[in-house]
Amino acid sequence: MRDRLLDTLDSTTHWRFLVYVMGPYKSHVTENEEMYAFLEIVRDGLRREGFNAFLATDPDIPLDEMDAGTQTLEFARASNVVLFVVPHEGKNLGVGIEVGAVLEDMTDRQRERILFAHEKGIRSAMIGAVGDRWNVTRRTFADEADLLDEVKLFAADVIRKEDTGELPFPPGEES
Repeated sequence: MRDRLLDTLDSTTHWRFLVYVMGPYKSHVTENEEMYAFLEIVRDGLRREGFNAFLATDPDIPLDEMDAGTQTLEFARASNVVLFVVPHEGKNLGVGIEVGAVLEDMTDRQRERILFAHEKGIRSAMIGAVGDRWNVTRRTFADEADLLDEVKLFAADVIRKEDTGELPFPPGEES
């Protein structure tokens, strides 16, 4: 899957550093257009910084070829960083299922690549469980600039860990 993503996505400065951006949206559904647009802004901001960020809709893999659940897991496994973004407006059962599936699928080492970012003021026992149960990094953000800063810091740490051998590269990626 990693090679397929690299072949499909537009090139960036650090084109081999994949950042899978996830959040509560449904593509092409009117009620979620604002959330989808926000995630596109996050993706585009990360791409301007050189990271090969993408949404699940970017590779354009037909659902009759690979179902959405399998795509989510394959994209997460192939990425250097998986970013879950949860804003105030982000109420969607689908993303909750996706988050749980990815967290359960990943090993402890792979979870070091996951950043769960939620907007300040969101309180949830399940958000707390993300850090406690699965030992995933959680951060809060006030706006898109704050979110991008948090992701850049997190990604820089993952790059450092990969470069020093502290964190193995994703499957299919050599040093």
